[in-house]
Amino acid sequence: MIMRIYLSRPHMSGHEEARVAEAFASNFVAPLGPQLDAFEDRVREYLGADVYCVGLSSGSAALHLALRIAGVGRGDEVWVSSMTFAGGVFPVNYLGATPRFFDLTPASWTIDTGIVAEELAKASRENRLPKAIVPTDLYGQSVDLDPLEVLAEQYGVRLIVDSAESLGASYKNGRKAGTGGDAAILSFNGNKIITTSGGGMLVTRHKAWADEARFLATQARDTAPHYEHSTFGYNYRLSNICAAIGLGQMEVLDDRVARRREIYKRYKDALLRPGIEFTPEPVGLYSTRWLTTLTIDVAETDVSREDIRLMLLEHRIESRPLWKPMHLQPLYVGASYHGTGVDQRLFEDGLCLPSGSDMHEDQQVEVIELVKALLGD
Repeated sequence: MIMRIYLSRPHMSGHEEARVAEAFASNFVAPLGPQLDAFEDRVREYLGADVYCVGLSSGSAALHLALRIAGVGRGDEVWVSSMTFAGGVFPVNYLGATPRFFDLTPASWTIDTGIVAEELAKASRENRLPKAIVPTDLYGQSVDLDPLEVLAEQYGVRLIVDSAESLGASYKNGRKAGTGGDAAILSFNGNKIITTSGGGMLVTRHKAWADEARFLATQARDTAPHYEHSTFGYNYRLSNICAAIGLGQMEVLDDRVARRREIYKRYKDALLRPGIEFTPEPVGLYSTRWLTTLTIDVAETDVSREDIRLMLLEHRIESRPLWKPMHLQPLYVGASYHGTGVDQRLFEDGLCLPSGSDMHEDQQVEVIELVKALLGD
């Protein structure tokens, strides 16, 4: 079905065509080139931290490399947020490791650091610490970095933050999302805040990690006049043409975030009522509001999440449930999970509303009025 109003689609600024034209004029249309170098530098400058950026073909590729560089291998455990996109977990499987899933805290809808702390203490006593922890900045909101970084250092565990949805967000004291842990991963998929049509990035404070990521992402070719390989690698580098699009998109990143926050506020002002709750934002944090997400308690509203989703679909308006927790997926039946089911309840009652930064005000008003009518307003 062709939608009239999409959940979140690419939003070009007009700056991208000139950047792409520069790439074509230079004939750097292969994976590497000056636009890729400039894009990495621009993201690094934006993040404002002592980090290194490596442009890659996807966020999943970035996570795959980060886990491999962290030493994750067959038989290891990686602890992850259960409510996340599948691409934030599958790289664990690529390496033959086992994911252990963790619940969210209702205070922020991000990984419950209290549960992580309890389980790390227990795992330490039992000599079964994970090789890495991968928490997700859910729907554009930063995880609680301070306690996670303290725990990672205390137990000698690598921390790799899935910031695929949160470029443009900030943690406490203005610290940018994407600068946490040993590494963070970004996504520039077509539905994200900014896009390169497809792509991702590894951000790390370790120069050695960045150097190894570049090496592995270009087929692990050793220094030699011929093709020499002492290990296997991947074709994971971001295209120079795609990076040129990213350069144009970076010029409007903060505007795109501001627009999505404006969309979130309009939804909340219009629809908040008993039985409907929106994603909380802890004091001091600044979310991208990548997607406006809310929960609907059918016991209070007499209307379910599915009632709203299907009604909007009839009007060719795209919405979708929140991520189905990975421990509930058929692939991970029997996997270890720690929590009280906050994520499961969010999945059962939660809905993502159209949130694209290019959505017109009259389109959002239409969505709001349709939902209000179904709620009996």
